[in-house]
Amino acid sequence: MFARLRSDIQCILDRDPAARSTWEVITCYPGLHAIWLHRPAHWCWTHGLKWLGRFISHLARWFTGIEIHPGAKIGERVFFDHAMGVVVGETAEIGDGCTIYQGVTLGGTSLYKGTKRHPTLGKDVVVSAGAKVLGGFEVGDGAKIGSNAVVIKPVPAGATAVGIPARIIPSKEGHSADVTEDAKPKPQFTAYGITQEDDPLSLAMRGLIDSAASQEHQIALLWQAIEKLSDCVKTGDCVPDDAALKEQFEAGKLNDLVGK
Repeated sequence: MFARLRSDIQCILDRDPAARSTWEVITCYPGLHAIWLHRPAHWCWTHGLKWLGRFISHLARWFTGIEIHPGAKIGERVFFDHAMGVVVGETAEIGDGCTIYQGVTLGGTSLYKGTKRHPTLGKDVVVSAGAKVLGGFEVGDGAKIGSNAVVIKPVPAGATAVGIPARIIPSKEGHSADVTEDAKPKPQFTAYGITQEDDPLSLAMRGLIDSAASQEHQIALLWQAIEKLSDCVKTGDCVPDDAALKEQFEAGKLNDLVGK
């Protein structure tokens, strides 16, 4: 039990640069208090003491501003950062090492009792501020949910979900079942799930710029071939004055404007 408590504290010290000491974490972090109060509430819920479990979770909501249903399952090293206004539904499952920021809802869209109505988060998932994950689907290991995203479908492992409704950006590294756990590089924690490769607008713009640069290159090659093969090119009568004999498309400069 004490090892798990130390793990709860250490994960906050590792992921929050504002955390200066163990004592500060124990006394001033409502996300930690919500986790600690959820455990007895969940025990009561699973042992038939439904009302007592709900009452403990109600007190935890009042003290911390975080509402976790006692039926929810929460793994180890889960960090609710700031976390005011977080709602975790009854059938939600949160895997080890997840980080959940303020204003997040792990909710359900079904009204049928006894069904899996709320999402399951894999290991090391980051759910950013204001995101809504709605439905009984799975968010894969290492996935990231962008701020204010509304996720209504499964998210593959390592992918990023952004927008309303959320668009899925696959992981560049991929997650292969053939790769052993020891061979996999340790994922770097990304605060609020922000990385330089997860803006779909920038990705689309860079794709268009690269495509235009490639077309410019092909056009220049065609003009050079025409210049060599056509006899009339030697006199200059057949070549338009504005022929693009050299590449002039500044892809690098435009990429810098969009942001790399």
